[in-house]
Amino acid sequence: MNVSLQNIDKVSALLTVKLEKQDYQEKVEKSLKTFRQKANMPGFRPGMVPMGLIKKQYGKAILAEEVNKLLQEKVYEYLRENKVNMLGEPLPNEEKQQPVNFDTQEDFEFVFDIALAPEFEAKLDMNDKIDYYTIDVTDEMIDRQVKMYTQRAGNYEKTDVYADGDMLKGLLAELDENGSTKEGGIQVEGAVMMPSYMKNDAQKAIFNGAKVNDVLVFNPSEAYEGSEAEIASLLKIEKEKAAEVKSNFSFQIEEITRFVEGELTQEIFDQVYGEGVVKSVDEFRAKIKESIAAQFVADSNYNFLINVRKYLTRKVGKLEFPDALLKRIALLNNEEKGEAFVAENYDKGIEELTWHLIKEQLINANEIKVEQQDVVAMAKQATRAQFAQYGMMNVPDDLLENYAKEILTKKESVDGLVNRVIEAKLAEALKGKVTLNEKTVPVEEFNKMFE
Repeated sequence: MNVSLQNIDKVSALLTVKLEKQDYQEKVEKSLKTFRQKANMPGFRPGMVPMGLIKKQYGKAILAEEVNKLLQEKVYEYLRENKVNMLGEPLPNEEKQQPVNFDTQEDFEFVFDIALAPEFEAKLDMNDKIDYYTIDVTDEMIDRQVKMYTQRAGNYEKTDVYADGDMLKGLLAELDENGSTKEGGIQVEGAVMMPSYMKNDAQKAIFNGAKVNDVLVFNPSEAYEGSEAEIASLLKIEKEKAAEVKSNFSFQIEEITRFVEGELTQEIFDQVYGEGVVKSVDEFRAKIKESIAAQFVADSNYNFLINVRKYLTRKVGKLEFPDALLKRIALLNNEEKGEAFVAENYDKGIEELTWHLIKEQLINANEIKVEQQDVVAMAKQATRAQFAQYGMMNVPDDLLENYAKEILTKKESVDGLVNRVIEAKLAEALKGKVTLNEKTVPVEEFNKMFE
């Protein structure tokens, strides 16, 4: 057996593999014997089919299979041992690869085209200045978070006079043209509605200052501007019939309920951050600010890596690639989409490939490695962030553990987590290697960077 590599230019090469009978014969004989033991042919007991018959019927297929297996094994072994930085996969050379005849040949020669990664150096040091954006945590953000906790601790109280946002309960009755209760018309006992959700301001104003036992007249179709779903829900009728309802309705108020937010208490502090961790409103707000800022770090790091990509792509410059060979590989991977698709998306693919190669250099240079505990920790972090969206900061470890285990049962989730670990570690490593041009910006301005 002989494997050799001949460079055609800086980014392409020919890989030649020569196999002789002695290289594969033992494997073929072994496979034939194994197949004979399992073969089930009419007229013969299992395992007793003559070897000559096995070779006649299945020898060619087994030979082809074993040669191909040995070929793949030796090709990738050679590439690995010789540290050939290959792009894509080896492709049979269209000119030098001769047809293979497993009926007559004992020696085989295979010639492959190899796409080589371009040689370049992606280095960063303190002379490199890269933007790093920190999101400003405003009082408004903190207020929204505080409001979420006080609303969760709030309750509904009965009141006598309606104010915007209150909930009304009462008797709803359809009226005729004369303003009297329509005989056989729609009536809903215990109807519940919130006028603040009405879309028509004039109809909404009818309820201003209303009191318990008042009887008000309004038009649901106008109030909800013909929204069939909302009208059907209020009147307890089918959605298809809601479009036909144009009448006025009377509403006798039986009950007015108002939501009253809770107050910030030690109980809330303990529920959110653990017993005794926070002991005052100021400490609570400071802790919320700290939590929000921590959640934004991942966003800032992600944006930082985008800026690193732009910076290094410019610094490295345009790389040379074996375009014709890469297009062949792309076409093989997208046969159903065709050449037009490959041509249309090739430049974008080269952009992604360039960044992939730069990123690989950075990962190797900074010795970024992913351990199992890193993936588990990232799964917990992702779970913790999901809970945080609902204001649950002090989530027990055993609950995080269970959610993390569930995430780790899905391969696509694990792949995503591994990538997040790599990017998080890489961002932290690079932040210490370059000069950061630090800027604090409002979240709205930060988000516009991704539009």
